[in-house]
Amino acid sequence: MKLDFLTKPFSVLEDFGISSKEKTAYFVIIAVAVLLFIFAPSLLFGSIRYFVAFAPIWLPIVLAALFWRMWINYIRAKFIAEQDMVLLEIKVPRDIDKSPKAMEAVFSGIHIGIGESTFIDRSIKGKVRPWYSFELVSIEGSIHFYVWTRRFLKDIVESQVYAQYPGVEIYEADDYATAMSVDLNKQSVWGCDFKLSKKDPYPIKTYIDYELDRDPKEEYKIDPIAHLFEFLSLAKQGENIWLQIIIRTNKDQTHKEGKWFEKEDRWKAEAKSEIAKIREETTFETESILDPTVKVKGSPILMSADREKVDAIQRSVGKQAFDAGVRGVYIADKDSFNANRIVGLTGVFKQFGSANLNGFQPTGWFIDYSYPWQEWFGAKNKTASWLIDAYRRRSWFHPPYKTDHYVLTTEELATIYHFPSRIIEAPGLSRIPSKKSEAPPNLPV
Repeated sequence: MKLDFLTKPFSVLEDFGISSKEKTAYFVIIAVAVLLFIFAPSLLFGSIRYFVAFAPIWLPIVLAALFWRMWINYIRAKFIAEQDMVLLEIKVPRDIDKSPKAMEAVFSGIHIGIGESTFIDRSIKGKVRPWYSFELVSIEGSIHFYVWTRRFLKDIVESQVYAQYPGVEIYEADDYATAMSVDLNKQSVWGCDFKLSKKDPYPIKTYIDYELDRDPKEEYKIDPIAHLFEFLSLAKQGENIWLQIIIRTNKDQTHKEGKWFEKEDRWKAEAKSEIAKIREETTFETESILDPTVKVKGSPILMSADREKVDAIQRSVGKQAFDAGVRGVYIADKDSFNANRIVGLTGVFKQFGSANLNGFQPTGWFIDYSYPWQEWFGAKNKTASWLIDAYRRRSWFHPPYKTDHYVLTTEELATIYHFPSRIIEAPGLSRIPSKKSEAPPNLPV
């Protein structure tokens, strides 16, 4: 049973890097203590006496672990605060005719995991690997493309984008999220995060599944991102819709099965396990030809749905991977607030889902508002303030808004974030009128 709604009072623990699972464990411990106090107080007080008696043993260990965690979070917060960040706006031309594969190349080019290579970097200097925020923003129906990153990575991001999309223009922009003053007395705020509906190894439905990797003629293209642009274009005066895709290079590893001195990416190990599970479930025992009393396992008999899963997972593990999180926010003047935008926001990524594979589901923030007491004492306004703050900080992997992340490959990222081709005619898309080109080299001087 999910206990998120009960652990809300412990949200402050996120400031210390304590995960949602740990918060749930703390809640369970407190709940058990309360039940013992009510129904078996003698057992509770007897247990407390034992804990106190052995405090000289366990208390120093607990305090040392707590201090170490607080120290790591402090030096990381200090390092993050010292970084110079930049927001880049990308303006796209009308005549983009490249498939999302070009955007996949961009993501591959920024697959950089620097900063955490040594113990000194991680635990003394507090370094963390860089993360990016790729953003799609509708300001009163006008759609903008942004990339948020550390300033020292600006040239790398620009060069990767220009290499694949030479017709775009990239400018350093003021941060729209910080510049916009949100007054909760005059404006309404709603938002959510998005999680995967299945385990990481299962990919979403990507541009390859839509056959966009074959560069079909414009009139035959079916680009799933078109729905997203149409939704963003719906925003009217006084309405803003913000979407951010926060990513960092995936470096989570585990020991290979049976090989304790060799490591591999954890999500790839899970992928192998899922494939083995599918094959095992589709393998049936038959009678041996030599001895009918002996049962032997035959070859796996994969149905089309099972084969689709295996093929998709195998294709996915060949790609570079990022830790990822997706967040959406809707802000509107109170007299312009449209509840239909909430429905649209929660379903904006549905076209990337598949019953056999993976998909996105809304979670967190206002999705968790299901109980009347969550409205008490201004909780809704506090949630709105925290949501805006989390968005402005582009916070996902670290406190104060540390959130469970998942894995998306370059192929998946390119599917949900790429520049629109000519076939997408969403009214909110503003494009560069024409390509910039250099003068012919044979002009007279």
